[in-house]
Amino acid sequence: MTVLVTGGAGYIGSHMVLDLMKTGEEIVVLDDFSTGFPGLVPAGVRVVEGDIGNRKLLERLIPDYRIDAIAHFAAKIVVPESVEKPLFYYDNNTSRARTLIEAAVNGGVKHFIFSSTAAVYGNAETMPVTEETPPNPVSPYGRSKLMVEWMLEDARVAYGVEPMILRYFNVAGADPLCRSGQATPRATHLIKTAVEAAVGKRAGMSIFGTDYPTADGTCVRDYIHVSDLARAHVLALDYLRKGGKGQVLNCAYGHGSSVSEVIETVRKVSGVNFNVETAPRRAGDPAEIVATGEKIRSVLGWEPQYDDLETIVTHALAWERKLMDQSRQADARAALATV
Repeated sequence: MTVLVTGGAGYIGSHMVLDLMKTGEEIVVLDDFSTGFPGLVPAGVRVVEGDIGNRKLLERLIPDYRIDAIAHFAAKIVVPESVEKPLFYYDNNTSRARTLIEAAVNGGVKHFIFSSTAAVYGNAETMPVTEETPPNPVSPYGRSKLMVEWMLEDARVAYGVEPMILRYFNVAGADPLCRSGQATPRATHLIKTAVEAAVGKRAGMSIFGTDYPTADGTCVRDYIHVSDLARAHVLALDYLRKGGKGQVLNCAYGHGSSVSEVIETVRKVSGVNFNVETAPRRAGDPAEIVATGEKIRSVLGWEPQYDDLETIVTHALAWERKLMDQSRQADARAALATV
């Protein structure tokens, strides 16, 4: 049987593909390459270029490859953009996910792992949040993801689909062996932005809001290493295949770091005192969001390996330097070709 990984050429999806390969799984990546990169898909993995909203494609793909599980990562994720273009997010993240869920039901796929988000909690009244904290998203992005969670719960009741809903907190870092990482141009992730400034890819960066009700006035987030997150997905798949029932699980370490703390850590690890400016708050950004992370450890036996901000930054920085080297090499080849 085969695992379908939607968005498998993207940041998080490609890391799950790497982990699935360790277990000998058959894998098919479905990606439209709007934000994914062919180079992030390991050699030998089958790739189908297409859209999760393409019903006819899904109706062929699921039986042709004998898909028995879906790990769904394909989505748009920029909170401020979702505020500016809410209908685009509801189309891409919600409506197309409905098509994918319907295809899973019609194709007899019972195991469905969904890439959700801590944004469903919004400005939670108490910290740290747990899976029982009432969702209250403050952005169209968060609402677009929560609606998919609801659809999956309804599909469980009506059709017997077992969905594992993983609510991510702030994903960062890169594969420790530098096989994959965040490669999206103009990415808005804080650690990605900071390491780009450290290597000179950006002239500097901004802190969006310094007047939040936190210790230093900047937003606080629970940063989780992407490789630990990928491991959680593989454990979730194994759990479902052994007869486990669908769950909602927070993927988090249980402690947070502020924007200012992250920037100082990147400066320390890189040895570069890059320029940082302050800017107004961004729409849709909660002041603080941190989770306990206890339930996922209990249910899946998940034990993070990289729960350390300096380690996360070190891996992100190594990946960024690799991208810079690849870019220089490409420029050199292009220059030689014109001689």
